[in-house]
Amino acid sequence: MTINLEILDTAFIYEQDEIVELKTKELVPKMVTRRRLTRAAKIAIYLANAVDFKIGRIVYGSSFGEIPATASILKSIKCNDHISPTDFQNSVYNTAASYLSMLYGNKSEIMTVSSGDNTAQNLLKMGAIKALDGDEILIIATETLNIPNIEEVNNCIEYLESGVALKIRVTKMSPNIDINKDNNSIKIPSSLYELFVIAKQFDETKQNIVEIKI
Repeated sequence: MTINLEILDTAFIYEQDEIVELKTKELVPKMVTRRRLTRAAKIAIYLANAVDFKIGRIVYGSSFGEIPATASILKSIKCNDHISPTDFQNSVYNTAASYLSMLYGNKSEIMTVSSGDNTAQNLLKMGAIKALDGDEILIIATETLNIPNIEEVNNCIEYLESGVALKIRVTKMSPNIDINKDNNSIKIPSSLYELFVIAKQFDETKQNIVEIKI
C-alpha cells in the first residue's frame, strides 16, 4: 500500500553544538513557561511557528528523546543528589510535543514515535496513515545531543542539535520527491534523514509530493 502526501510547508534547523536563534522569548512570552522548556521543546516550537501550525494533530519523533534531562537525572543518581522534579517531568519522549500543544491550547491528538535510525521512516508512515482522515498533519522530529562528554561516545554526528518539520496532507497527485536522492552529506542524526531530504528538496526545488510505502 502506498499513500501520496502533499508537502504544504517545511522547516529545518541544525547547529554543531547549540542552536541560538530559536526566538523563544518572542514565541513564549511567559517567563515561567519558558524556563521549563527543554531544548527539544524550544526547537519544536520554533519549527511549528515556521510552518504556521498551531492547532491540529501532531506526529512527533525522536530517536534519543530528552537526553539532557535524562543525563541530569543519571548524574544526580551517581552523585547521590536529589533528582530535579523538572528533569523528571521533562524526561519522557513526548515532552517537546506536549509543551508545543500546551502553548497554543491544542487539544488534538499527539502521536510519539521513537525507533532508532528508522524514526523518520516511521514518522512518515504514521503521518501518512493519519492524513487519510483528510486534515493537515504536523510531522516533527528533533534531536538534542549536546550534553557533557558527548564527544566520548559520538564520532558520526556533526550537528548535535537539529530538527525538521513537515506540514502535510494526503493527495492523489503523482510523487516528484525522491527520498533516496541525498546521501546525508550533512551529518545530522540518521533518525531525521528522510524528513531532512524531503524538506531540503522542497526548499530548493518546491517539489512537494512524496510517496510513502506502508
